[in-house]
Amino acid sequence: MKLQPILKRQLVPLRDLRKDAYEEAKLAKRIRRQVGEAIRDFAMIAEGDRVMVCLSGGKDSHGMLDVLLSLQEKAPVRFELVAVNLDQKQPGFPAHVRPEYPGACGVPLRILGLCTSSVLKAVIA
Repeated sequence: MKLQPILKRQLVPLRDLRKDAYEEAKLAKRIRRQVGEAIRDFAMIAEGDRVMVCLSGGKDSHGMLDVLLSLQEKAPVRFELVAVNLDQKQPGFPAHVRPEYPGACGVPLRILGLCTSSVLKAVIA
């Protein structure tokens, strides 16, 4: 008799995990479809294009890279992806983080360095 409540408690989280995974996959598919439609409707990418993805380090730019990577696999045209990051020379920023993700995805990363604080001081002064 004591076994049934224990089993019920263990099955509910599994069901929630499946539902969460299903919803995530559904959202990812919708985003890919809408981005693909926009690319097609506005002729944003053509055969042989090199597409620059600006990686700020935030979720949105990494999300865009993910979407373009998944579209690249199934696109009717071949295109290349290049990730670019502007290193603003902010003290304490973990520099090792930048190349890890694009490199793991097989996307070349170019880092452009510019000390924005010195530019800002020159403009304000």
